[in-house]
Amino acid sequence: MPQIAKSTTVQTVITTFEVTPGTCQDLLDALQDAYAEFISQQPGFIAAGLHVNDAHTRVANYSQWRRREDFMDMLRSEEMRRRNRELNALCRSFEPVMYDVVATFT
Repeated sequence: MPQIAKSTTVQTVITTFEVTPGTCQDLLDALQDAYAEFISQQPGFIAAGLHVNDAHTRVANYSQWRRREDFMDMLRSEEMRRRNRELNALCRSFEPVMYDVVATFT
């Protein structure tokens, strides 16, 4: 489970997907398979969470990596490039963005 804390040692990546209600579950299944079979096994992977809105038109993926380079290496791998082509076919758009946690509140 991701731990959200102000830290300079963890790279946070939030990827948002724009989908239709008809493809939302297919995208979630494909992402779950990608994490189970490949992403979670990659060097530097810490944790991730998938989120879906009530209308099933947006999916958010929150992931944490030891280093920015670990995420980029995974993203550039042949396996993930293949999977990203499949994910792209299931959604209107998707965009991974790297973030730094600047504050947390409880």
